[in-house]
Amino acid sequence: MKIYELQPGPGANRQAYRKGRGHGSGNGKTAGRGHKGQNARSGGGVRPGFEGGQTPLYRRMPKRGFNRKRFADVYAEINLHIIDENFADGDTVNLETLAAKGLVRKEFDGLSILGNGDLTKKVTIQATRFTKSAAEKIAQAGGKAEVI
Repeated sequence: MKIYELQPGPGANRQAYRKGRGHGSGNGKTAGRGHKGQNARSGGGVRPGFEGGQTPLYRRMPKRGFNRKRFADVYAEINLHIIDENFADGDTVNLETLAAKGLVRKEFDGLSILGNGDLTKKVTIQATRFTKSAAEKIAQAGGKAEVI
């Protein structure tokens, strides 16, 4: 295909609809604007966000801003090499055991296991979510990845 062979698909380009070109066109005289009024005048209409004199939404909203961060779930993130260093074969790893060993200090909504480092021990890990690489490495080491 050459650049000069390119053309728009069928129905993509429509002829411009010419307003105000006589009543034979089906859109003459008032050109679809109706009779009189603010929107019939040139330059007529209201600015974006105008609500007819009612205090507009952008002025009713709180000025300091809003985001979902305050309500978002916060996960404790632990890499596999940390689990490998701190747990023995056959241990169960979850938020409680991590807190008992001092690896997690505050309250979290869940536990997320990241795949950084290697895992050489067979451990059962109970977490809210696992990265793909972490789940693969746990299975390779003979451990279990339980989603809770």
